[in-house]
Amino acid sequence: MFALLKAIVLGAFLAGIVSLFIGSSGATGGLLNVHQVTLQGFHFFWSWAIFLIGAGLSFGIFLLMD
Repeated sequence: MFALLKAIVLGAFLAGIVSLFIGSSGATGGLLNVHQVTLQGFHFFWSWAIFLIGAGLSFGIFLLMD
């Protein structure tokens, strides 16, 4: 269970960084579907596809390390 929580944090971090580089250039990333999100006046780029892939890979690596 703790591996899943760590994987979610790393997946969110990966999604934020990669989406920032893709979205700031004006691209959508094709299937990655990077879009701009506004949350209480704070604008950032986000992609659920990158988040799920990053969290899944992180979860697998954490399970292999245990």
